[in-house]
Amino acid sequence: MLMEEDITDKFLYQYPDSPKLQQAEQPFAQILSAAATASFGAQESSAPSMLASDLMHSQDNKTDIHVSGFLSCKVQDPAFLNGIYATDPESTLFPSERSASMDKLSSMAFFKGMEEANMFLPRDKKMVDGRVRKNRFDMDGETEGGMGRSSKQIAVLVQSDSEEEDTLKMLDRLILNGYDNRPGEMREVRATLYKENKAPKKSIPRRGRRSGAKQTVVTDLETLLIRCAEAVACNDRRSASELLERIKRYCSPTGDARQRVAHYFSQGLEARLAGTGTQFYRLSTGTRTSTLELVKAYHMHMATCCFITVALLFSNDTIYNAVKGRRKLHIVHYGINTGYQWPKLIRRLAEREGGPPEVRITGINRPQPGIRPAGLIEEAGDRLSNYANKFGVPFKFHAIAAEPEAVRAEDLHIDPDEVLVVNSLFDFRTLMDESLTFDEVNPRDMVLNTIRKMKPSVFVHAVVNGSYSAAFFMTRFRQALYYFTALFDMMETTFPEDNNKRVLVEREIFARSAMNMIACEGADRVDRPHNYKEWQARNQRAGLRQMPLNHDIVLMLKEEVKNQYHKNFMINEDHQWLLQGWKGQVLYALSTWTVDDTSGSEET
Repeated sequence: MLMEEDITDKFLYQYPDSPKLQQAEQPFAQILSAAATASFGAQESSAPSMLASDLMHSQDNKTDIHVSGFLSCKVQDPAFLNGIYATDPESTLFPSERSASMDKLSSMAFFKGMEEANMFLPRDKKMVDGRVRKNRFDMDGETEGGMGRSSKQIAVLVQSDSEEEDTLKMLDRLILNGYDNRPGEMREVRATLYKENKAPKKSIPRRGRRSGAKQTVVTDLETLLIRCAEAVACNDRRSASELLERIKRYCSPTGDARQRVAHYFSQGLEARLAGTGTQFYRLSTGTRTSTLELVKAYHMHMATCCFITVALLFSNDTIYNAVKGRRKLHIVHYGINTGYQWPKLIRRLAEREGGPPEVRITGINRPQPGIRPAGLIEEAGDRLSNYANKFGVPFKFHAIAAEPEAVRAEDLHIDPDEVLVVNSLFDFRTLMDESLTFDEVNPRDMVLNTIRKMKPSVFVHAVVNGSYSAAFFMTRFRQALYYFTALFDMMETTFPEDNNKRVLVEREIFARSAMNMIACEGADRVDRPHNYKEWQARNQRAGLRQMPLNHDIVLMLKEEVKNQYHKNFMINEDHQWLLQGWKGQVLYALSTWTVDDTSGSEET
């Protein structure tokens, strides 16, 4: 109790002159004063001899004392010293004269040894913390000494392994929880954001309103971007550079919606002006943020934005209805990544009256670079297999790592007894169109012809309703500016302000697409969306027939959006397409198709 400062101070404050306390303290005071006197005398008279005798005493007791980097870090640690001298028969709970002097002189001997060692080292080396350290760059090119670098490498590897493990756990939790089960974390995120959305916010100034200097700046950003794009298109480098400088004064990745759009669009224009658009895009895709942070950010995006959730629910409900009364289901999934869509459907099929059907999924995606081109697809298959086994659903998975247009119907081993479903959610926007293939069938029509040959019971087709695929740069730029301004406005409204996860989603998902459209041309321009009416005409030319929307599914989704998401999200119908948008602007569209038996299309 005497070692506790707060107890001692409180006791002394209440009883400052207690005779019993003074009597109890007297023996300890005598011991401490004697030890201090002896230690001081030893330092003055016989420090070298004391040092030698103490070291010999330690050696006799088989105490191994190393003057090393480890000791230099621990030499002032009382616990460490108690461990060294635990073998000393004279040591007690309270240090004796001998142990007190040993404590201090050991430290003196160590630092004196360091000084003597430094005298024999070359000038380009130094001793720090008991280690011989080189200058910043030694002959081997290592930084700050070999041991230091190795330690850093080990730390990076440990951190990388831990991050990968956390990423897999997060990904598995997202997939296995399901997007429609409303796990606690998602409910809390939605509840928090719903309250914030109800609070009054500053409205984003629109063109035509005259309400001060800030409004002028915001309005001018759109005008400046268009003028800069026109200068870049005309190769007017001087004007484009001046406009870029003006844009950079006001744009920011953390500003309002228009400032953030201007930030990324100006980067694309600058790369296009310098002629480095392809290198710029490849560099940006090669330096992605950590998977863990992106998964966390995308999780919040899913909790606050209905676009992906509605598409998944639409697809799964359509497939569930298509397999009613049947015993086999085969899903051909174009653009599969993690398999995030399918656990919810597998669980529903497991609970189906009469038992689940046999489920087979063929996952198709572009090959990854490296020795495992199908690695991502196979991981998704393993994850889904484990999940299906957990719920007792017979399951098979087939991974195909190839360009979508290279996959043939014969590669899928279609069984006539199966209910065949083809699923593509926003993946076909990256297929090349006829603008690059004038004299041959373009990849989009090749994929649609393959789907027609499969003769699926239903083809679920979700598209990005964008018109920024025009051949002329300025037409494309204006359409993209209109489209991405709506997306960034949605992100600003539904995400908390100054949220780092919002920046991640915008930079890693939306901004990359925008900058690719601006900075790249030809085959390097990867993102080529069309609006839903253009896709409707293309599907019909390929021999597909559009199916009517299921009114029960549409009603359920409308209620979902109305009750769970921000009021500015819209969901509507047009020409048998289910449209999704923000503030009246259509951003995504969903539809279902089958083979048109009356079509006169030739088998190609």
